[in-house]
Amino acid sequence: MPENTLAGRLEKLRGELRTAAAAGGWPAPKLIAVSKTHPLEEILPLKALGVTDVGENRVQEIRAKLPGLKENFHIHLIGQLQRNKVRAIIGDVCLIQSLDRWELALEIDRQAQAHGLRMPVLVQLSPAGEPQKGGLPPEEAEDFIRRCGGLPGLEVRGLMAVMPDWRDETALEPLFRQMRTRFDRLREEAPGGAALTELSMGMSGDCLIAARCGATMVRVGSAIFGPRVYPDRPAV
Repeated sequence: MPENTLAGRLEKLRGELRTAAAAGGWPAPKLIAVSKTHPLEEILPLKALGVTDVGENRVQEIRAKLPGLKENFHIHLIGQLQRNKVRAIIGDVCLIQSLDRWELALEIDRQAQAHGLRMPVLVQLSPAGEPQKGGLPPEEAEDFIRRCGGLPGLEVRGLMAVMPDWRDETALEPLFRQMRTRFDRLREEAPGGAALTELSMGMSGDCLIAARCGATMVRVGSAIFGPRVYPDRPAV
């Protein structure tokens, strides 16, 4: 199958993820197709290729693509979320992957209860301490998850991380392994009664490292859809 087609890129990526995960002794992670900036006509063919989950960064874009996305996929909110935007996506997304502060936890809980829901979330950590990407310091995860256990509208299902944009795999891999170690410890301890099942880490540039280090989800855009081409800029 040609690798310059959607089906070809997806087949190649799935094979690489299976191989990388097996090398680390893990099952292949669930693939979250990052569909931000892509119109529905580019996204919908994924359904026939067996993709069930898509990730969007911005609330406005989720709203613009409903109901097309919701009728065909499970939608993950993977970008930083403002408190005043929670109401706009509660009930439309299957998982908020970017919970990283208490005020946001309270608002998600409030909106979820108002809609009769228990909202699944991942707690976002910042392994390299990059404030512009959001995320709690890893050492605060246990206490934060324990506090979330007291919010009836929240269901903490695991952890998420956005890794630094480093090209050196030998520098990146320890951060992935530390995330997996922390996830395993928290899963065993179950702070606040949380049953942790998901570890979301890895994007197009580093998803194979993530698979090798035990991610249960990877969030991949350009490796599926191909690089974005803009008339006045090089391909990205």
